Amino acid sequence: MNSVKQRIPRLLPWLDQRQPDVVCLQELKISEEAFGELLGAELETRGYSAAVNAEARWNGVAILSRVGIADPLPELPGAPGFPDPEARAVSATCDGIRIHAVYVPNGREPDSEHYHYKLAWLAALEQAVRSGPEAVMVCGDMNIAPTDSDVFDPAAYVGQTHVTAPERAALASLESAGLHDVVRDHWPDKRIFSYWDYRAGMFHQDLGMRIDLVLASAPVAGRVRAAWVDRQARKGTGPSDHAPVIVDLDEAPDGDIGPMVPPPSASGRKPGSVRLPQAKT
Repeated sequence: MNSVKQRIPRLLPWLDQRQPDVVCLQELKISEEAFGELLGAELETRGYSAAVNAEARWNGVAILSRVGIADPLPELPGAPGFPDPEARAVSATCDGIRIHAVYVPNGREPDSEHYHYKLAWLAALEQAVRSGPEAVMVCGDMNIAPTDSDVFDPAAYVGQTHVTAPERAALASLESAGLHDVVRDHWPDKRIFSYWDYRAGMFHQDLGMRIDLVLASAPVAGRVRAAWVDRQARKGTGPSDHAPVIVDLDEAPDGDIGPMVPPPSASGRKPGSVRLPQAKT
Protein backbone atom coordinates (compact mmCIF):
# COMPACT_ATOMS: atom_id res chain seq x y z
CA MET A 1 0.00 0.00 0.00
CA ASN A 2 2.90 2.35 0.76
CA SER A 3 0.99 4.77 3.08
CA VAL A 4 -2.74 4.31 3.58
CA LYS A 5 -3.23 8.05 4.06
CA GLN A 6 -1.88 8.76 0.59
CA ARG A 7 -3.78 5.88 -1.00
CA ILE A 8 -7.28 6.62 0.34
CA PRO A 9 -8.35 8.12 -3.03
CA ARG A 10 -7.31 4.81 -4.59
CA LEU A 11 -8.35 2.39 -1.84
CA LEU A 12 -11.99 3.37 -1.37
CA PRO A 13 -12.95 3.31 -5.09
CA TRP A 14 -11.13 -0.03 -5.38
CA LEU A 15 -13.18 -1.47 -2.50
CA ASP A 16 -16.36 -0.25 -4.20
CA GLN A 17 -15.34 -1.71 -7.54
CA ARG A 18 -14.00 -5.10 -6.48
CA GLN A 19 -16.10 -5.54 -3.30
CA PRO A 20 -13.77 -8.08 -1.67
CA ASP A 21 -14.98 -9.89 1.44
CA VAL A 22 -11.56 -9.79 3.11
CA VAL A 23 -8.70 -7.36 2.44
CA CYS A 24 -5.16 -7.46 3.82
CA LEU A 25 -3.28 -4.16 3.85
CA GLN A 26 0.43 -3.61 4.47
CA GLU A 27 2.75 -0.64 4.98
CA LEU A 28 0.06 1.58 6.51
CA LYS A 29 2.57 4.11 7.89
CA ILE A 30 0.01 5.47 10.34
CA SER A 31 -1.01 4.92 13.97
CA GLU A 32 -3.98 2.74 14.85
CA GLU A 33 -5.84 5.78 16.20
CA ALA A 34 -5.23 7.76 13.02
CA PHE A 35 -6.30 4.76 10.94
CA GLY A 36 -9.64 4.72 12.74
CA GLU A 37 -10.11 8.46 12.34
CA LEU A 38 -9.33 8.35 8.63
CA LEU A 39 -11.10 5.17 7.60
CA GLY A 40 -13.39 4.02 10.40
CA ALA A 41 -16.58 5.61 9.11
CA GLU A 42 -15.80 4.86 5.47
CA LEU A 43 -15.22 1.19 6.23
CA GLU A 44 -18.28 0.92 8.46
CA THR A 45 -20.57 2.24 5.72
CA ARG A 46 -19.17 -0.45 3.42
CA GLY A 47 -19.74 -3.19 5.98
CA TYR A 48 -16.12 -3.78 6.99
CA SER A 49 -14.72 -4.49 10.42
CA ALA A 50 -10.99 -4.06 10.92
CA ALA A 51 -8.17 -5.68 12.87
CA VAL A 52 -5.16 -3.36 12.89
CA ASN A 53 -1.56 -3.46 14.06
CA ALA A 54 0.00 -0.10 13.26
CA GLU A 55 2.68 2.39 14.23
CA ALA A 56 2.89 6.06 13.48
CA ARG A 57 5.80 6.24 11.01
CA TRP A 58 6.55 2.89 9.44
CA ASN A 59 5.16 -0.56 8.76
CA GLY A 60 1.57 -1.30 9.83
CA VAL A 61 -0.88 -4.02 8.72
CA ALA A 62 -4.64 -4.46 8.76
CA ILE A 63 -7.34 -6.98 7.95
CA LEU A 64 -10.66 -5.64 6.67
CA SER A 65 -13.55 -8.09 6.65
CA ARG A 66 -17.22 -8.12 5.69
CA VAL A 67 -17.57 -11.73 6.89
CA GLY A 68 -16.61 -11.21 10.53
CA ILE A 69 -13.42 -10.86 12.53
CA ALA A 70 -12.92 -13.28 15.43
CA ASP A 71 -10.00 -13.62 17.83
CA PRO A 72 -7.86 -10.81 16.41
CA LEU A 73 -4.19 -10.93 17.39
CA PRO A 74 -2.20 -7.72 16.68
CA GLU A 75 1.24 -9.32 16.85
CA LEU A 76 3.31 -12.29 15.72
CA PRO A 77 4.07 -14.47 18.74
CA GLY A 78 7.77 -15.09 19.17
CA ALA A 79 8.79 -12.58 16.52
CA PRO A 80 12.10 -10.81 17.09
CA GLY A 81 12.23 -7.04 17.43
CA PHE A 82 14.62 -4.69 15.73
CA PRO A 83 15.32 -4.05 18.54
CA ASP A 84 11.68 -3.54 19.57
CA PRO A 85 8.67 -5.34 18.05
CA GLU A 86 7.43 -3.84 14.80
CA ALA A 87 3.88 -3.64 13.45
CA ARG A 88 4.33 -6.27 10.76
CA ALA A 89 1.62 -8.86 11.43
CA VAL A 90 -2.00 -9.16 12.43
CA SER A 91 -4.19 -12.24 12.35
CA ALA A 92 -7.89 -12.97 12.76
CA THR A 93 -10.44 -15.62 11.87
CA CYS A 94 -12.73 -14.57 9.02
CA ASP A 95 -15.56 -16.91 8.08
CA GLY A 96 -13.72 -19.93 9.44
CA ILE A 97 -10.29 -19.17 7.94
CA ARG A 98 -7.38 -17.95 10.03
CA ILE A 99 -5.95 -15.01 8.09
CA HIS A 100 -2.43 -13.67 8.66
CA ALA A 101 -1.76 -10.25 7.09
CA VAL A 102 2.01 -9.78 7.00
CA TYR A 103 4.62 -7.25 5.97
CA VAL A 104 7.86 -9.22 6.03
CA PRO A 105 11.04 -7.22 6.81
CA ASN A 106 12.89 -6.07 3.70
CA GLY A 107 16.35 -7.31 4.64
CA ARG A 108 18.12 -4.39 2.93
CA GLU A 109 21.46 -6.06 2.14
CA PRO A 110 22.45 -9.74 2.16
CA ASP A 111 24.10 -10.81 5.41
CA SER A 112 23.30 -7.50 7.15
CA GLU A 113 21.67 -7.36 10.59
CA HIS A 114 18.43 -6.42 8.80
CA TYR A 115 18.76 -9.55 6.66
CA HIS A 116 19.21 -11.87 9.64
CA TYR A 117 16.25 -10.18 11.33
CA LYS A 118 14.18 -10.98 8.25
CA LEU A 119 15.10 -14.67 8.39
CA ALA A 120 14.34 -14.88 12.13
CA TRP A 121 11.01 -13.12 11.60
CA LEU A 122 10.05 -15.62 8.89
CA ALA A 123 10.89 -18.49 11.25
CA ALA A 124 8.47 -17.03 13.82
CA LEU A 125 5.79 -16.75 11.14
CA GLU A 126 6.28 -20.39 10.21
CA GLN A 127 5.90 -21.42 13.85
CA ALA A 128 2.67 -19.41 14.15
CA VAL A 129 1.24 -21.16 11.09
CA ARG A 130 2.26 -24.60 12.33
CA SER A 131 0.67 -23.87 15.72
CA GLY A 132 -2.60 -22.64 14.26
CA PRO A 133 -5.74 -24.17 12.79
CA GLU A 134 -5.88 -26.23 9.60
CA ALA A 135 -7.71 -23.63 7.50
CA VAL A 136 -5.24 -20.78 7.16
CA MET A 137 -4.06 -18.11 4.72
CA VAL A 138 -0.93 -15.95 4.84
CA CYS A 139 -1.34 -12.83 2.73
CA GLY A 140 0.93 -9.89 2.15
CA ASP A 141 4.21 -8.42 1.05
CA MET A 142 6.67 -11.25 1.59
CA ASN A 143 9.63 -9.27 0.20
CA ILE A 144 10.83 -12.48 -1.46
CA ALA A 145 10.52 -13.57 -5.08
CA PRO A 146 10.05 -17.35 -4.76
CA THR A 147 12.00 -18.30 -7.90
CA ASP A 148 13.90 -16.70 -10.76
CA SER A 149 10.70 -16.82 -12.84
CA ASP A 150 9.22 -14.31 -10.38
CA VAL A 151 11.58 -11.48 -11.40
CA PHE A 152 11.91 -9.83 -14.79
CA ASP A 153 15.59 -10.73 -15.10
CA PRO A 154 17.58 -12.71 -12.49
CA ALA A 155 20.80 -11.03 -13.68
CA ALA A 156 19.47 -7.64 -12.57
CA TYR A 157 19.13 -8.85 -8.97
CA VAL A 158 22.55 -10.37 -8.41
CA GLY A 159 23.79 -9.19 -5.02
CA GLN A 160 20.34 -7.96 -3.97
CA THR A 161 17.97 -9.18 -1.31
CA HIS A 162 14.59 -10.77 -2.16
CA VAL A 163 16.22 -13.45 -4.33
CA THR A 164 18.95 -15.02 -2.20
CA ALA A 165 19.03 -18.72 -1.39
CA PRO A 166 18.51 -18.30 2.40
CA GLU A 167 15.45 -16.07 1.86
CA ARG A 168 13.95 -18.48 -0.63
CA ALA A 169 14.72 -21.39 1.69
CA ALA A 170 12.92 -19.60 4.54
CA LEU A 171 9.89 -19.07 2.30
CA ALA A 172 9.97 -22.71 1.18
CA SER A 173 10.14 -23.79 4.82
CA LEU A 174 7.07 -21.66 5.56
CA GLU A 175 5.23 -23.29 2.65
CA SER A 176 6.26 -26.72 3.96
CA ALA A 177 3.86 -26.08 6.84
CA GLY A 178 1.17 -27.10 4.33
CA LEU A 179 0.76 -23.85 2.39
CA HIS A 180 0.19 -23.47 -1.35
CA ASP A 181 1.24 -20.44 -3.40
CA VAL A 182 -2.20 -20.20 -4.99
CA VAL A 183 -1.38 -17.72 -7.77
CA ARG A 184 1.61 -19.72 -8.97
CA ASP A 185 -0.30 -22.98 -8.61
CA HIS A 186 -3.06 -21.51 -10.75
CA TRP A 187 -0.69 -20.08 -13.38
CA PRO A 188 2.44 -22.28 -13.24
CA ASP A 189 4.04 -21.08 -16.48
CA LYS A 190 2.97 -17.44 -16.70
CA ARG A 191 4.96 -14.21 -16.26
CA ILE A 192 3.38 -12.61 -13.18
CA PHE A 193 4.52 -9.60 -11.16
CA SER A 194 2.97 -7.64 -8.30
CA TYR A 195 5.61 -4.95 -7.64
CA TRP A 196 7.25 -2.48 -10.00
CA ASP A 197 9.72 0.22 -8.96
CA TYR A 198 8.33 3.73 -9.40
CA ARG A 199 11.44 4.85 -11.24
CA ALA A 200 12.76 4.42 -14.80
CA GLY A 201 9.39 3.42 -16.27
CA MET A 202 9.62 -0.05 -14.76
CA PHE A 203 5.84 -0.55 -14.62
CA HIS A 204 5.20 0.46 -18.22
CA GLN A 205 7.97 -1.87 -19.39
CA ASP A 206 6.67 -4.65 -17.10
CA LEU A 207 10.01 -4.95 -15.33
CA GLY A 208 8.79 -6.18 -11.98
CA MET A 209 8.84 -8.80 -9.25
CA ARG A 210 6.27 -11.12 -7.72
CA ILE A 211 6.73 -10.60 -4.00
CA ASP A 212 3.10 -10.20 -2.83
CA LEU A 213 1.82 -13.67 -2.13
CA VAL A 214 -1.29 -15.46 -0.98
CA LEU A 215 -0.39 -18.75 0.68
CA ALA A 216 -3.21 -21.09 1.68
CA SER A 217 -3.50 -24.46 3.38
CA ALA A 218 -4.98 -27.35 1.41
CA PRO A 219 -8.59 -26.95 2.65
CA VAL A 220 -8.56 -23.34 1.47
CA ALA A 221 -6.43 -23.79 -1.67
CA GLY A 222 -8.87 -26.42 -2.87
CA ARG A 223 -11.60 -23.77 -2.94
CA VAL A 224 -9.71 -21.38 -5.23
CA ARG A 225 -11.61 -20.59 -8.42
CA ALA A 226 -9.53 -17.62 -9.63
CA ALA A 227 -6.21 -16.05 -8.58
CA TRP A 228 -4.81 -12.97 -10.24
CA VAL A 229 -3.00 -9.65 -9.89
CA ASP A 230 -5.18 -6.56 -10.35
CA ARG A 231 -2.69 -4.68 -12.50
CA GLN A 232 -5.31 -2.02 -13.27
CA ALA A 233 -4.96 -0.80 -9.68
CA ARG A 234 -1.29 0.02 -10.35
CA LYS A 235 -2.20 2.44 -13.16
CA GLY A 236 -3.24 6.09 -13.06
CA THR A 237 -2.48 8.85 -10.57
CA GLY A 238 -0.98 8.20 -7.15
CA PRO A 239 -0.85 4.39 -7.14
CA SER A 240 1.10 2.19 -4.78
CA ASP A 241 4.16 0.49 -6.24
CA HIS A 242 2.40 -2.81 -5.51
CA ALA A 243 -0.74 -4.18 -7.18
CA PRO A 244 -3.42 -6.11 -5.26
CA VAL A 245 -3.48 -9.89 -5.46
CA ILE A 246 -7.05 -11.20 -5.70
CA VAL A 247 -8.09 -14.75 -4.84
CA ASP A 248 -11.68 -15.91 -5.33
CA LEU A 249 -12.91 -18.86 -3.26
CA ASP A 250 -15.87 -21.04 -4.24
CA GLU A 251 -16.93 -18.79 -7.12
CA ALA A 252 -15.24 -16.28 -9.42
CA PRO A 253 -17.41 -13.19 -10.05
CA ASP A 254 -15.08 -11.95 -12.79
CA GLY A 255 -14.36 -15.39 -14.19
CA ASP A 256 -10.93 -16.99 -14.43
CA ILE A 257 -9.65 -13.96 -16.30
CA GLY A 258 -5.88 -14.35 -16.31
CA PRO A 259 -2.78 -13.99 -14.15
CA MET A 260 -2.51 -10.18 -14.49
CA VAL A 261 -5.44 -7.99 -15.49
CA PRO A 262 -5.16 -6.23 -17.83
CA PRO A 263 -2.23 -8.12 -19.31
CA PRO A 264 0.93 -6.06 -19.87
CA SER A 265 2.67 -5.54 -23.15
CA ALA A 266 5.83 -7.55 -23.67
CA SER A 267 8.86 -5.78 -22.19
CA GLY A 268 10.99 -6.26 -25.30
CA ARG A 269 14.15 -6.14 -23.18
CA LYS A 270 16.96 -8.66 -23.51
CA PRO A 271 18.17 -10.41 -20.34
CA GLY A 272 21.04 -8.49 -18.81
CA SER A 273 20.15 -5.23 -20.55
CA VAL A 274 18.36 -3.55 -17.62
CA ARG A 275 19.90 -2.44 -14.35
CA LEU A 276 17.82 -1.75 -11.29
CA PRO A 277 17.22 2.00 -10.73
CA GLN A 278 17.69 1.47 -7.00
CA ALA A 279 17.52 -1.26 -4.41
CA LYS A 280 13.93 -1.71 -3.13
CA THR A 281 13.50 -0.30 0.40
